[in-house]
Amino acid sequence: MPRIAYHTLGCKLNFAETSTYRRGLEAVGCTTVPWSAEADVYVLNSCAVTTVAEKKSRGLVRNVHRRCPAAKIVVTGCYAALRPDEIRAIDGVALVLTDKEKTELVPRTLALFADPVIPSGSEESVSQLPMLPAYSAGDRTRSFLKVQDGCDNFCAYCTVPYARGRSRNLPLCEIVRQAKDIAAQGVKEIVLTGVNTGDFGRSTGESFLDLLKALNEVDGIARYRISSIEPNLLTEEIIDWIASGTKFLPHFHIPLQSGSDWVLKNVGRRYDTALFASRIDRIREKMGDRVFFGIDIIAGLPGETEERFEEGYRFLAERIRPAYLHIFPYSPRPGTRAAKMPDQVRDGIKTERVARLEALCEDLHAEFVASCKGMHETVLWEAAEKDGKMEGYTGNYIRLERPYDPALAGQLEEIVL
Repeated sequence: MPRIAYHTLGCKLNFAETSTYRRGLEAVGCTTVPWSAEADVYVLNSCAVTTVAEKKSRGLVRNVHRRCPAAKIVVTGCYAALRPDEIRAIDGVALVLTDKEKTELVPRTLALFADPVIPSGSEESVSQLPMLPAYSAGDRTRSFLKVQDGCDNFCAYCTVPYARGRSRNLPLCEIVRQAKDIAAQGVKEIVLTGVNTGDFGRSTGESFLDLLKALNEVDGIARYRISSIEPNLLTEEIIDWIASGTKFLPHFHIPLQSGSDWVLKNVGRRYDTALFASRIDRIREKMGDRVFFGIDIIAGLPGETEERFEEGYRFLAERIRPAYLHIFPYSPRPGTRAAKMPDQVRDGIKTERVARLEALCEDLHAEFVASCKGMHETVLWEAAEKDGKMEGYTGNYIRLERPYDPALAGQLEEIVL
């Protein structure tokens, strides 16, 4: 059976899917080797969120082909979904799997080899499912569990609906079954991932709150995080339930993208700053000031004048004051509405705005950490050792380190910040 190496670019959803491919191929006898090692197959889970991500995907394929010209290269992920012909034209690529084909990655990779021996009953019948079931494994600390895929929003700047398709999900009972499998491996924390995570239930007639309540009852899982949720889908009912005393942590990752209502409307976002602020206020009212808010921001969207940027900057700095900003310069994506819009922002201005936002992020994060000093918290220690130290996250996502102690790896410890 072949030796297979894996490399993942992009989001946590991609990491969960790559881990699932690896488990499927190992189950039929394939051996996993590092990406830097000699392998028979190199599986790249690609990203297309920016032109830089696409360039990196192409570079990885070319580099591995130069290093191991006899190896077969399999490419999946968003770049493969958007531009499969572009990837097929690169030397060394043996197989390109689009979003509709990713459930076939295991059998089609094996089919690249003559007469592969597949143990009876080892194949998972995922091709009939509406999406690829996926969760990450191999880390005793936490697992990323995919609960939803695709998006129906079609924001003007985004290629995700074209790369990953319409919003869909597995039935709630199937997600709970996977959570129980994760718990059986001794994992203490699950991070719920998806393209539009809060849209769970669209294809099954269930709701995201139904899912949260069901997962909360899974024995063995001590805590949950929601990787990202749109502000309009983070309802007051969800907030109130989480705050009522559940396994869901005081940590919210909420995309804003712009603090200017004009820009939000121009790119087709489904909320305004008033709704966004009301959600933040509701969470703080119910859960206190120790909640970690991570906010996505895109600098330089079409039509973002200096005045509109300043408006957004003040909204973040004075009104929201999150613990962290995830900052991205706008990257025009071919085929999207935003790429054809007038009033594109020059790259140099985007760079300046990113720098200002990064400085604000540094100040906000330092302020948040300082405000939590003296509080009692629970940290989940990770198994990795680096320079005699180990690291872990508190429930409200403050990263800590201590001298390495193997007995604490994957364990929860009460501490005072």
